[in-house]
Amino acid sequence: MNAPEERAALTPASTPTASPTSVPSAPALSLYAYALRLHRAEPGGRLPEGGYALPAPPGRRSRRTRAPWKAACAALTEALAPLMAVPGTAWTGADTDRAAHRIHLRLADLSVREGHVQFVVAELPLEDEGWARALGRCLTRTGTGVMAVCVGLALLTRLGEPEDVPYLRTLGQLKDLAGHAVRALDAIDRPTAALVWLGHYASGPELRALVDALAAVDDLSVGDDPSARSRLDAVLRKAGAVRPETARRVAEAVRLADLLREDDARDAGLVAGAGRLLRRMSSVNDDRAEILACPVAVGLFEAFVVRAAELPPTLDHYATLLSVALELHSGPSRLLEWETGRREALLDGLESVLSRSACRALPDGEPAEDSGSGSGADSDSDSDSGFGSGFGSGAGSGSDGQGRVEWARSTALRLFGRDAERAASAGRLRIEATVLDPVDPYVVETRILIDGLPLVPAAFGRGPAHSPEYLLDSGRLRATGEPREVQLAEAYCTEGCCGALHVTIRRDGDHVVWSDWRRPAPPLSLLPARELPEYRFEAAAYDAEIARAENDHSWTWPARRAARLIAAGVRDRPDLLTRWDAEPYWIGTDFRNRDIVAVSLRCRARPAAGENGRDGKNGENGGDGEVGEEVPWQYVMWHIPADGTAAEDLAAAALRRLATSDPRTYGGGGGSW
Repeated sequence: MNAPEERAALTPASTPTASPTSVPSAPALSLYAYALRLHRAEPGGRLPEGGYALPAPPGRRSRRTRAPWKAACAALTEALAPLMAVPGTAWTGADTDRAAHRIHLRLADLSVREGHVQFVVAELPLEDEGWARALGRCLTRTGTGVMAVCVGLALLTRLGEPEDVPYLRTLGQLKDLAGHAVRALDAIDRPTAALVWLGHYASGPELRALVDALAAVDDLSVGDDPSARSRLDAVLRKAGAVRPETARRVAEAVRLADLLREDDARDAGLVAGAGRLLRRMSSVNDDRAEILACPVAVGLFEAFVVRAAELPPTLDHYATLLSVALELHSGPSRLLEWETGRREALLDGLESVLSRSACRALPDGEPAEDSGSGSGADSDSDSDSGFGSGFGSGAGSGSDGQGRVEWARSTALRLFGRDAERAASAGRLRIEATVLDPVDPYVVETRILIDGLPLVPAAFGRGPAHSPEYLLDSGRLRATGEPREVQLAEAYCTEGCCGALHVTIRRDGDHVVWSDWRRPAPPLSLLPARELPEYRFEAAAYDAEIARAENDHSWTWPARRAARLIAAGVRDRPDLLTRWDAEPYWIGTDFRNRDIVAVSLRCRARPAAGENGRDGKNGENGGDGEVGEEVPWQYVMWHIPADGTAAEDLAAAALRRLATSDPRTYGGGGGSW
């Protein structure tokens, strides 16, 4: 928008009521002009956390009856489709103004929301992209209604160009439009999209300081701005604690791959921080794997591995390198568009760095100089996320980091040892129990690879596969004569909210078949949605792989081994709990401290004497309650510290206690025994 156009947009005007075919002047500021005025009042051009409120309650919040989804989408399609048609071969700006005005009027009569607009406009046939783009620009730059501006943003999501970036960045500062503006920017200018997203959603002093510094730099160039670089360094020191999408947006906003390539100062802290961001972007514990939504992910992996040898040999750096290698080996990153042999070459490069004599000493139990401050320029410790001291206060594996050393040793052997070589030449199905760096709160997942590709991130994308205990110890993946439906993964928020991934496993002669998939639509990412095929495996090879995975306990540690033995004992001897009117809820290791066994039981609450009768019912033997009233369940959490006792002995002691004393007496639902 040139200066005269901008002045016009910023100048409110009033006109008589216009007919649907006339072109009125705006009776109030457009939403773009409103956002621009607020932004100009911000000191230093800062972006407001959470965004600016709209100038008036949007029409979508009126008390009109909300229409069902299909009906609302059908009505919206009927209203918008005719206006996508070109009015003539020589249309002008007046034609787009007139069409935009009609859209305002038609939307005012509909009970629709932003989600309806995004869905409908994404599917509308566009007769002339030039006309649709001009209409989108008119709506975003001069629109006064939220729904009308959303139509413009949805059109520019499909058709936007670099000249639209300033307007989209400004509109993205409005609370109700931020997500729509970011979607449009993602297709045009990733760094700006990331900045707008961070401006709206990022919290915490380090991230807000980085957002302010980036907003003050015209081209978002971090490398040439000392203030922005120092604030980025502060964020990277705590990169292990940020959410996966925040990690991706930081990497995109600062053009991290370019920074790694152009860093003349050879800053090891930048390299270590990049590795932490890659690890967080690859996490699937919260939702989808954000690494799959990052178009520069391959370049970022490449730039990181090129610089990996610059990291001083500390336990934290060893763990970061190993974590990145683990993701390249079997994580969601395998689904990226790799050139032939490129991913394998990066793994070889990481193995070469991790095999240096100074690094090899670390998992051998000699983590000498890892006090948290690194060395030289690599001052990248992070006590909040557990970096530099083995496990932080939240990871609970001891201040000496011995548990992290054991994890590093075991994971390196599984990744680069002879077993890894045999796995590379195995059949089309591979099941891997994978333990992540213990500084992460959720450390174990089952990775299912078919033809070398991880199944769950590709087919589901709303959370990781279930634990090895659920899928392997229970025998759920075994193929029997009867078809059996198995839940492979569940959404991080529960199946009732966002679904789960189910497959039916059956034996068919000399083959085992995975078919009849059930799942919700996968979330948006760079991966196109596709129908899941029927997978057929040779039965002998399938049975051998399942048996191998079930009997492979090399990934476990003492507390986890004890937990598995306790779970097996309860499964084999159900009377241990039924005698107490109890049942297992889950048995594993504590989320905050992996060296504590956590046994969660569901028990019938025991009533006080005289209050209830037998068999869990009130009133059956003269109690005061109503006959047939259910006694409520209560949950008991039993914590068993792994104190150096052998896992077998620890589990045996726990099972003996279950056999002789009521778990309700173990501490009122918590504590150690």
